[in-house]
Amino acid sequence: MVMKVYSPEFKADAVALYHSDPDLTIVQAARDLGINPETLRNWIRADRARADSPTKNTKDTTLVSKATKEELEAELAALRKENAALRKDNATLATERDILRKATKFFRRGDELVSRCQFIEDHRKTFKVTRLCQVLEVARSTYYKWRGARAARAEREQADEVLAGKIRTIHTDSGGTYGAPRITAELRDTHGMEINEKRVARVMRKFRIAGFRLRKKVRTTVPEPSVTPVADLFRRNFSAPAPNQKYMGDITYLPGGDGEHLYLATVIDCFSRRVAGWSIADHMRTELVADALRMAAATRGSLDGAVFHSDHGAQYGSRQFADLCAELGVTQSMGAVGTSADNAACESFHASLKREILQGARRFDGAEACRRTVFRWLTRYNTWRRHSANGQLSPVAYEQLSATLTLAA
Repeated sequence: MVMKVYSPEFKADAVALYHSDPDLTIVQAARDLGINPETLRNWIRADRARADSPTKNTKDTTLVSKATKEELEAELAALRKENAALRKDNATLATERDILRKATKFFRRGDELVSRCQFIEDHRKTFKVTRLCQVLEVARSTYYKWRGARAARAEREQADEVLAGKIRTIHTDSGGTYGAPRITAELRDTHGMEINEKRVARVMRKFRIAGFRLRKKVRTTVPEPSVTPVADLFRRNFSAPAPNQKYMGDITYLPGGDGEHLYLATVIDCFSRRVAGWSIADHMRTELVADALRMAAATRGSLDGAVFHSDHGAQYGSRQFADLCAELGVTQSMGAVGTSADNAACESFHASLKREILQGARRFDGAEACRRTVFRWLTRYNTWRRHSANGQLSPVAYEQLSATLTLAA
């Protein structure tokens, strides 16, 4: 069944997809999206009309004055100067971008001043110290003062290693049970050391030496008290006899790059593996999964009588999502807590999506590129990508073939 109602988000993504590839024609884009080419053309026209960019009549030769050779040369020189300035600014911005991109990974555990000075020291042969200090907002005098104290730091590092050896011996002799207070007492009494407990604790953290203690269990999944327990109606059976009867869904993380990230929620038909609904956002609130389910309802026309299966995530177990399911006539189903196999088909789909899109890369080139790439893959997945579970037919083609055979029968 072809989607009849398109959200503004879908239209905007479709137009952005068309404009992102100069070689992509309207017919090709419409085929990937599974819509009529004229529909896509109307969306593009409307987007251009909203752009409100009036053009000038370049054919009105009466307004063109004859420029002298000197004027043209002066204008050309000005353009060259402006171009050189732009290239310089572009080079500066590119350098800052490269520095910040490397710094993102370096500072993932913290952004202390010491870490910034160490980053400058590690990259001083690649970038100028002046530029590194400007981007990281570190005074050059501060960096050089830090650099001048390398000998003292090396001496402290060596002292910490010697102390760590003694602490490790005491820790081992205690059967791995002693923490900082007891080890400090042992160092004072047995080794005759005048040492501070804070230093012992710091060295233990640094070298990952920890005493044993019982910890209180923390519940990470706390269902809403008012929510009625949801049964597992799938029992790991991810097949369906016909479309629009059984759906499965989940949320996956999309590494956007440069410190940005997005989340994708999907609603997949178990019959054809068609992604009937999806939503991409920079949050994991209930609205994310609710928007995906609403899109599925718009795609199918109605979800009345269908079963939707998910894990026990807080979004799917919320009262807001339960009310939406009741409004759409959908029966909820959930697997066991902490068992990914109860939603294995959806987990496998998300793994395939990332594997085929990223192709070995660790992240996308920014949030916008991530959103556009995932949008295109999902639409092509439905209308074009062959699926082994469908006898190497795309989900839409498989549903159309099923409908034809049903009518023939």
